[in-house]
Amino acid sequence: MDKFGLYGKFTAKPENRDMLAAILMEAASSMEAVEGCELYTINLSDTELDSVYVYEVWTDKDAHEASLSLEAVQSLILQAKPLITGMERISTFKQVWGKGLPGQPV
Repeated sequence: MDKFGLYGKFTAKPENRDMLAAILMEAASSMEAVEGCELYTINLSDTELDSVYVYEVWTDKDAHEASLSLEAVQSLILQAKPLITGMERISTFKQVWGKGLPGQPV
């Protein structure tokens, strides 16, 4: 089965990037206990000072969708919403091969 990947961008209100990043880091920590989440990283742009990028890898798209309905995730979404001026799903992808990944190329 193909893994599901997602790369997204959050734009914070001016001077709220660090607070938004902290909430997203809490979300990343909560993913430790979520079945199907294989990677969830929070990344700060060097050039876009109000942007936070999230890179996720899941066992499949259904696992990602299921995570969005978790109570902890819903609570963090409510905390983050007032800090966000924009969200963009940059890309979804099928993970094929790379350093640090198990298995053989597809």
